[in-house]
Amino acid sequence: MRKLAYVLLTSLFVALVGCVTINVYFPEAAAQKAADQFIGTVLDNAKPAAKSGDESDAKPAPANPGKQPSAMLLDLLIPAAYAADTPDIRIQTSTSEAIRARMQQRFQGSLGALFDSGAVGFTRDGLVTVRDASKVPLNQRAEVNATVADENRDRSALYREVANANGHAEWEPQIRATFAKGWIERARAGWYYQDPSGAWKQK
Repeated sequence: MRKLAYVLLTSLFVALVGCVTINVYFPEAAAQKAADQFIGTVLDNAKPAAKSGDESDAKPAPANPGKQPSAMLLDLLIPAAYAADTPDIRIQTSTSEAIRARMQQRFQGSLGALFDSGAVGFTRDGLVTVRDASKVPLNQRAEVNATVADENRDRSALYREVANANGHAEWEPQIRATFAKGWIERARAGWYYQDPSGAWKQK
């Protein structure tokens, strides 16, 4: 009898495990919030935002002493990171902080002035490009092109770093798209940006 009960319990456990599907999806809302904080500190020259996704910031799960045994079994089978309803996203690393500092310096320097003049604008894919070279004196164009290239190198590195810091390198395109949207939303009045079709618009 005990052997039969053991076989039945084992079969039930295997069936239960087989029915559990762990979906790792891109946490769009959390990514948008984190991107907005990062962008704000770059464009508004604010102090760096609090760490996002850090273990010290995580809210403790509410105690539930009345939880059913079946629910407790599912807790053992499904990692909490995948079961969370509102996942967080990590955006602050030593690499991203170094990138943030360089971006702040550029916007405080020549890049902000270039946006103000309309010479450069935000692209639809989260980068920066020279939109109207005629607004830049001929003897300064090489320097402007170098500044834009440095900015885009940092932007591409940032999107890759955020994806890798969260353990999902495949999220890089979504991270890029999230930041692209954020840069445009936080653009100052008069700055240029590309709409989804690639046409230039002015805020």
